[in-house]
Amino acid sequence: MASIEIEKRKRFHHLGIPWRITVVLAIFSAAVLFSCRSDPSEKKTLTGLQEPVEVIRDPWGINHIYAENEHDLFFAQGYAAARDRLFQFEVWRRQATGTVAEILGERELKRDIGTRLFKFRGDLEEEMNYYHDRGSEIITAYTDGVNAYIDEMLRDTSLLPVEFKMLNILPQKWTPDIVISRHQGLLGNIGAELEIGMAVHLLGEEAARDLYWFHPKTPVLEIDPAVDASLLGDHILDLYFAYRKPVRFLPQDLKPEYRKNETVFRSELETSPVDSLSIGSNNWVLSGDKTQDGHTLMANDPHRTIAVPSLRYMAHLVAPGWNVIGGGEPEIPGISIGHNEYGAWGLTVFSTDGEDLYVYDLNPDNLNEYKYKDGWETMETIRESIPVKGRASEEVDLKYTRHGPVTFVDSLNLKAYAVRSAWLEPGGSPYLASLRMDQARTWEEFREACEYSHIPGENMIWADKEGHIGWQAVGIAPIRRNFSGLVPVPGDGRYEWDGYLPIREKPHEADPERGYIATANQNVTPDTYEHWDAIGYEWSDPYRGDRIGEVLDSDRKFSMEEMKALQVDYLSLPASTLVPILSGLRLKGMAAKARDRLLSWDFRLLPESVEAGIYVAFEKELRKKADEEFIPVKAKEIVGGIQLKKVIDWMVYPETRFTAPAGEKRDEFLIGALTAAVESLRQTLGDDMNSWHYGQEKYKHTYIVHPLGRAVNKQWSDSLNLGPMPRGGNGYTPGSTGNNNRQSSGASFRMIVSTGDWDKAVGTNGPGQSGDPASPFYDNLFRPWAEDKYFPVYFSRGKIDSVAVKRVRYLPD
Repeated sequence: MASIEIEKRKRFHHLGIPWRITVVLAIFSAAVLFSCRSDPSEKKTLTGLQEPVEVIRDPWGINHIYAENEHDLFFAQGYAAARDRLFQFEVWRRQATGTVAEILGERELKRDIGTRLFKFRGDLEEEMNYYHDRGSEIITAYTDGVNAYIDEMLRDTSLLPVEFKMLNILPQKWTPDIVISRHQGLLGNIGAELEIGMAVHLLGEEAARDLYWFHPKTPVLEIDPAVDASLLGDHILDLYFAYRKPVRFLPQDLKPEYRKNETVFRSELETSPVDSLSIGSNNWVLSGDKTQDGHTLMANDPHRTIAVPSLRYMAHLVAPGWNVIGGGEPEIPGISIGHNEYGAWGLTVFSTDGEDLYVYDLNPDNLNEYKYKDGWETMETIRESIPVKGRASEEVDLKYTRHGPVTFVDSLNLKAYAVRSAWLEPGGSPYLASLRMDQARTWEEFREACEYSHIPGENMIWADKEGHIGWQAVGIAPIRRNFSGLVPVPGDGRYEWDGYLPIREKPHEADPERGYIATANQNVTPDTYEHWDAIGYEWSDPYRGDRIGEVLDSDRKFSMEEMKALQVDYLSLPASTLVPILSGLRLKGMAAKARDRLLSWDFRLLPESVEAGIYVAFEKELRKKADEEFIPVKAKEIVGGIQLKKVIDWMVYPETRFTAPAGEKRDEFLIGALTAAVESLRQTLGDDMNSWHYGQEKYKHTYIVHPLGRAVNKQWSDSLNLGPMPRGGNGYTPGSTGNNNRQSSGASFRMIVSTGDWDKAVGTNGPGQSGDPASPFYDNLFRPWAEDKYFPVYFSRGKIDSVAVKRVRYLPD
């Protein structure tokens, strides 16, 4: 134990920071923390700069970067981001290059094959310059900055973050192709397409359709007879799924002195179901007529995985032609959500189907040929060597059809399967098109920048100082003239994309009379829209969006405080619909008492609320019971679950699901769900109903696990992992916290911006800016985030100088 503490302190001593100091949100606490330094200002020579650069760090960990030219600005952004996120950068690099098996062994071989199979193989210069007219220079400067920091660490490896010591690895250099990797993106619906195809095969088109919530139009789910649907299975997309999953570290990957006991590790694995359509984001913009200060306002809280380090990285970039602040993916240059001197913007996902699964007949005389129209075409083959820890490198043949990467060859049945991916076109790297948005000065310039935003499909919103607000859906959208894209199709040439819909022709709106625009991953396509063959059919449940609209539809003028409250609002619209139906049920015992408490409740899923605890247990049992009773036995291993919107509609309109007498059978169904919920709470939390409150360690909390946090021994896991802290809400409230007991998704990053005073912007970015456990910015934002508190996001030099806790002036060599 003593030796562990000594090793921990080596790096912390170098930084002049005591082990595991937590910086609280208050400015004065941060100032006190850094008062131990003899001089908060430093000068440092940095090879690669052309002119001096100043970096000012504020108490919340944001680096404000002031450069004299564009090259140095992005060089410094890369350097600063790598300094804060070096281990995250190394994991990203290995995911992007297909070299994870080199450090984790054969179990990651399939991932590396998938990564290389789906690698962008077009012209790199064309690709980089798609994102910005000087994209090649910007991205190269950024990676040069990353490498400058890596060089520093390699010169003195004792200064490396502890994760490198635990795994006994060193960081390696970056190249621009790593930045444009697609591995981390929200790419498409290929998994759902395979699932729906299998469900249609087992149940028939209409029975399968009844289990899903497709809209706004009715998609065709018929499977072409040329596809042998009996051969469909998850194995077809193994390489795709392996490529897309997070890297998971095991105790055996670590040096022995850091490892957790294997038996303990296995017992702690989580099995929470994934509810992808409940993971989303919120954004809205208000006109000046809707705000107290008379200026437009933008609010955005993207919902993704809750992780350490935070999924987003905040920065302020200032140079001639650039003055932009906000958050983005840590491993790419620029800012994807934030504001400049002219306007503010944010994003949520807009359902866009950019993937299709093609099925081919193979030539029995040559398995490298597939049927296309009236002839045979030869697959392209690329041979690669993949390093594998503990054994010789693996030589693999990567195969491609005219449509895309081949994920599976069934030589026995003479079939092959390939994934056509719109995101493999130039411009398919997620969020990089924000480089153009960062310099937009007007709504029209912003819309023009949006034309380059291919991935993900998003609702981009804008609010500017001139009083304009706008919405533009973006994302590369294949046009399918004769199929829906929801089931696999033959690759014989009869089901082709008819190009891509121009982004300007995707749904959009500017300065509406209602005074606001809001999106929350629900369907926001207007009924008058025309290009339905390029619009997706799968959307998140409407409840977050409906609640936001309910609030913003008010005639009152909104303050910044009210916008904060709306971002973390825990009122459940599903509860407001379901609870009144319970009033007439014939219940007994604790179930009756639980129901009676709900009937006088305000529908808010607050920590410490017993009613919230009862309701959420009921909602979970309702969905569980619906899956058990309405998904046919033969499809239970295929269909992941029924969306809550579908289930609630059945409860409100029982005749659409239940046979006569529909009302009575619906009531029996609800009684069963509530009774099961009460019994579950009793078994988990005890017989005293007053102990069933929401937001406790056994029931709705946040506990953020470091990537190595489940593989290390207890001394280290206590230092790396964060929590537990109580949480409220769930996946259907604007303050989205997911639908499992340990919050695994939601908004870690948020911004609210008033265009009338940029210094009034506020944000969150839990648990902190840095991924280095030695940094005071590793977890300084965790408690404030868990308690739904915000910090100021200052923009003016005077405000930034007034709170600066660290200044570094970097000089060219």
